[in-house]
Amino acid sequence: MELMISTFTLAIAAAISIIIAQAIDKVSVNYISMIIGIIIGLIPFLNQQIASFDSEIFMELIVAPLLFFEGQKTRIHNVGRRIKEIIGLTIIMVLLALIVSGFSIHLLADVSLPLAFIIGSISTPTDATASEAVTNGLRMPRRVTSALKAESLFNDASGIILLNMSLLWFANGYINYGQTIQDFCISSIGGAILGFAVAWVIIIFRQTLVRSRFNSLNTQNLIYILTPLALYALAEHLHVSGIIAVVVAGLLHNAESQQSLLLNSRQVHMSQDLQNLISDIFNSMVFIILGLMMVRISRNKLFNGDLAKWIIVGIIVYLANLLVRYLYGRLIIRYDRRESIVFSLGRIHGAVTLALALTISVDFLGSQSYNLVIMSEAVLIILSMLVPTIVFQFILPHNVSDEEAHIVMDKIRSEMVKRALVAVHKMYLPQRVKRHVIYTLLNQKRVVKTREYMRVLLKTIDQPNLSKSEQYLQRLAFFRAFAIEREYLEMIGQKEGKYRTYILNLYNDVLLAESLIIELEDE
Repeated sequence: MELMISTFTLAIAAAISIIIAQAIDKVSVNYISMIIGIIIGLIPFLNQQIASFDSEIFMELIVAPLLFFEGQKTRIHNVGRRIKEIIGLTIIMVLLALIVSGFSIHLLADVSLPLAFIIGSISTPTDATASEAVTNGLRMPRRVTSALKAESLFNDASGIILLNMSLLWFANGYINYGQTIQDFCISSIGGAILGFAVAWVIIIFRQTLVRSRFNSLNTQNLIYILTPLALYALAEHLHVSGIIAVVVAGLLHNAESQQSLLLNSRQVHMSQDLQNLISDIFNSMVFIILGLMMVRISRNKLFNGDLAKWIIVGIIVYLANLLVRYLYGRLIIRYDRRESIVFSLGRIHGAVTLALALTISVDFLGSQSYNLVIMSEAVLIILSMLVPTIVFQFILPHNVSDEEAHIVMDKIRSEMVKRALVAVHKMYLPQRVKRHVIYTLLNQKRVVKTREYMRVLLKTIDQPNLSKSEQYLQRLAFFRAFAIEREYLEMIGQKEGKYRTYILNLYNDVLLAESLIIELEDE
């Protein structure tokens, strides 16, 4: 019951965050979610509705699906083509960043070396979903975008292995290099093999279902949703990387969806909708939890002089990572200066960083060291989002703003519906059918007020259904109207290149509306 109440509370808070972010489109939903998390933490009643943090549940129920869906946005061919670069980014650069940040914390903040390396290792994973929020509305260099995305998919396993090494160093007083390398190879390679094998079996099973009379869309969706959860649990049980397992499975599912666009189009479309839904909600939950944890830990310590140290350590970790990434981009990847700056600032932290920090037991580190780890990582996460949000506005070219696009798209939508209405008026239709079609098209134009909509809705409850012949004529009218709308969007899309993404989204809405009319005919 406690878990259910916590999940419900976080889900409602995530929905509120997303709604507010839509209203304030210039502020990332991550910031809004964090503020809402802080508010929840400050209100005793709401704070009590969310149970104590469990890192295992967090990793399996939130992080695993997020990384699985993120993997599905990447073609496996692109990963194979960039494998050397990925190894460099997720092993060599990560090790360099850990060494520089660890010794910097030790020397500048007077933190013991093992604890400094614990903080440094937690800072290695990056978050692709959070990165998209920071760069929304801006044009990132293509090479840098590809590198950041590939890095965020695979560097989580490096962070986990390095954290385990640092924890053993903290407990035993020495580093077992041989054991660390062995664990890394077993965990990463084993996770990749397991993820590929399990995903391959699942894909074969699903494709067999598609080609049989036993196929069910609901069953397919259930298998799809449960795949990252079951795979992550199995990988962790076998002591291999669950993170890499779900990422590899996501890459393979991307290949499957590319080949199933026409074979199983409904399932592919539904999968994409589920991806967007779950990713948005879970990503918002991550930052709500971050804000909540900051309040809980701060309350425990009452800001008694440790606040300055938390901030200083967080800044040191952030600057050390920036330096290493900038030099790696310039000297190894051979980026130009601007690309190197974007590459270094584009390292955004989120779900996995928070999860790794909270996997550590307060009893293991001690209260003071534990709070230092959690709060310095919180400072790192905030800086990693806040700094690029500001700097990127000055160094990256801007896309069309959402406000400008909405104005243009309202005009395009109005003209689209106007042409459809002209076509419907020219058709021979019974008056009742024509009124319904026109009213529905005006709804598409979004000019019907909510009060008017509710009035018509109440009025239609008692109206008799259309006859078979009227239903047939109504479908013909809708199909004609949608054809006119699509022709107009195809024409305007060729002229208005910078609004093409928005026009394609509107085109997709028209196709979906047409498919719903077909569904009604099936019923």
